[in-house]
Amino acid sequence: MSAFSEVALEKKLSELSNSQQSVQTLSLWLIHHRKHSKTIVNVWFNELKKAKVSRKLTFLYLANDVIQNSKKKGPEFTQDFAPVIVDAFKHVSREGEDGCKKQLGRVLSIWQERAVYENNLLDQLSDVLLGEKKAKKRPYEEIKLDDQDFASQSSPAGPPQTAELIRALQELENAASGDSALRQRISSLPAEVQDTSLLHRITDKEQGERLSRLVEEACMLLADYSGRLAAEIDDRRQLTRTLTQFLHSQRDGLAQNEQKLEELSRKTSSDLCICSVSAVRPRSSLVIKTKKMRK
Repeated sequence: MSAFSEVALEKKLSELSNSQQSVQTLSLWLIHHRKHSKTIVNVWFNELKKAKVSRKLTFLYLANDVIQNSKKKGPEFTQDFAPVIVDAFKHVSREGEDGCKKQLGRVLSIWQERAVYENNLLDQLSDVLLGEKKAKKRPYEEIKLDDQDFASQSSPAGPPQTAELIRALQELENAASGDSALRQRISSLPAEVQDTSLLHRITDKEQGERLSRLVEEACMLLADYSGRLAAEIDDRRQLTRTLTQFLHSQRDGLAQNEQKLEELSRKTSSDLCICSVSAVRPRSSLVIKTKKMRK
């Protein structure tokens, strides 16, 4: 990979596009140069503030990819992004395109699920996205008083609709895990790319440059596939949450209908009893009157 410098980084950031391949290729380069993590984060944040509105969200996607994929190699990026990530979220949320909060929320939900940062920092990021709409934390006693009302509350968006679930399931039909053509391309990569023991076959500069190009192409291919698989995992997790929410809403609806049916049954039984008593009373009076006449 090319040597690191602030100028080189600025150039690469200026060429960054919204494609998954572009994000992951630059992410691999940054992780490779992780010993410059502090400088990388500073340059990234400065370039983010100067970026066009349409490109700001892409900078957050890049940060997300770097933070998550660098953890196995070391904590440098996770630590160095922490001091600026809240301000970055604020900037993109305020200056980015309409609808970017939804995408930022998706990034945040992934970080929450994977415990990328401490809860305190995640809460700050959540405050940025929810703003005044976020409910303030209340003491246990106050929550306990409202416990009966909680069951009747529903999320602002309401339970998911059947059409929404069908659409999500259909989208997964073309997921990365089912891309047999791409898996075939990966398995067909030259042996030199996969087996370092074959490096001794390189005898001149031209062969070395050729192998370097092959390795770079293979890295981009694998990074793209890895990113698609990660996105598929996130989509499947979201679908699981949606299905769980849908199941809960159906159970709640069933419980409410069963309760209504039970109340209706009790009311019907009560009405039948009243009708039966009303039908018996006149007959009893007639019997008493008949007995008096016989006397």
